[in-house]
Amino acid sequence: MKLNREEVLHIARLARVGITEEEIDKFSRQLSDILENFEVLSQVDTDGIPPTAQPNMLHTIIKEDRANPSLGREQALANAPAREGEFFKIRPVLEK
Repeated sequence: MKLNREEVLHIARLARVGITEEEIDKFSRQLSDILENFEVLSQVDTDGIPPTAQPNMLHTIIKEDRANPSLGREQALANAPAREGEFFKIRPVLEK
């Protein structure tokens, strides 16, 4: 299926994308190629094949939930750019 200039401009308007004159020709060719590929796919016999949302079986790999010792205060503060006593020192977020 070959797209003409007006169809490309219509698609660009629907997508709210501004395109130049050079891009109109470029996108006309590219979009036409994509539509031709879909035409090939529409010829594939899919009778007897149930519809599916995901062709591959999905499974989640979850790491075992184990409690680990946390860092000590000195280790946690060791690389802090600034600290005040036992706390991280940061710039004020909200000023009064």
